[in-house]
Amino acid sequence: MKAVALTRYLPIDDPQSLQDVELDLPEPGPHDLRVRIKAVSVNPVDTKVRAPKPQTEAQPKVLGYDAAGVIDAIGSEVTGFEVGDAVYYAGDITRPGSNAEFQLIDARIAAKKPNSLDFAQAAALPLTVITAWELLFQRMPFDIDGGGAGKTLLIIAGAGGVGSIAIQLAKLAGFTVIATASRMETIAWCRIMGADHVIDHREDLAPQLQTLGFETVDAALNLADTDRYWDALGELLAPQGHVGLIVEPAGALKIGDPYKAKCIGIHWELMFTRSRFRTPDMDEQGKILARVAELIDTGSLRGTLSDMLSPINAETLREAHRRLESGRTIGKLVVAGWA
Repeated sequence: MKAVALTRYLPIDDPQSLQDVELDLPEPGPHDLRVRIKAVSVNPVDTKVRAPKPQTEAQPKVLGYDAAGVIDAIGSEVTGFEVGDAVYYAGDITRPGSNAEFQLIDARIAAKKPNSLDFAQAAALPLTVITAWELLFQRMPFDIDGGGAGKTLLIIAGAGGVGSIAIQLAKLAGFTVIATASRMETIAWCRIMGADHVIDHREDLAPQLQTLGFETVDAALNLADTDRYWDALGELLAPQGHVGLIVEPAGALKIGDPYKAKCIGIHWELMFTRSRFRTPDMDEQGKILARVAELIDTGSLRGTLSDMLSPINAETLREAHRRLESGRTIGKLVVAGWA
């Protein structure tokens, strides 16, 4: 099968950073689906894993942690899926990724794709929607069915992949959503996603919130830079508020006042935790994706695809990585179709 892989960790402008390779077709284990890949999405995790480092890989390493495709084969213990089903999923960082014609994926972390979305649109969703859902409704103490009613949520980096879906999920839960963005096009995107207010993360947040009538917020998602906004969020969060984090800090965080004084809940989210550690509830991710598919098909959620490249090969994926590393992408970038 065709695949795109690396053996050395190089800058993306190096043509050896991602290469076209031929690999053996994998055979599914008992819990696996083998999926013929139709489209993949690119996420910051792809660029972080690929980032320059001295080590080398003895065998080609395939990246890619968002995909949509059609089931080609099924493991002996799999239930609820059939060959020919169209599925979508985010994958498992401990296994070969989705930048290949075929991929093995544990059936417990996959779901049938939304009927109303094509493969490219579906591939844009899994990693970001699982991240946002787990953070808001499983790590933080909120519920999608009215759990945000009467509460305010501040989302740092609202126009990014996770931010785009977090805005929508928070609105479904009843939050008043304040997103941050700094360019005309990202501000407009946040409003399209449903944000009630948009403020500029390049400027002091407190005066902008005060202008809108908010002295504090009940909860915040810092989806961009844990260190940069740590002190500001400590001041802005209400007593017994909550902050959700997805980006590892550069150094040690000061977890004293005002976080201690206010009893602020600090919640970490890593989408790969359940699959990496094979937690007893790893099937929760399949359930999340199934619920999201229903919400998409009923019009309660919208897709977040903003740009698409084709075909799936090393040259196109290098361009996708370049765009993501520029820090100027909006929503999700997808690569679809094999040459």
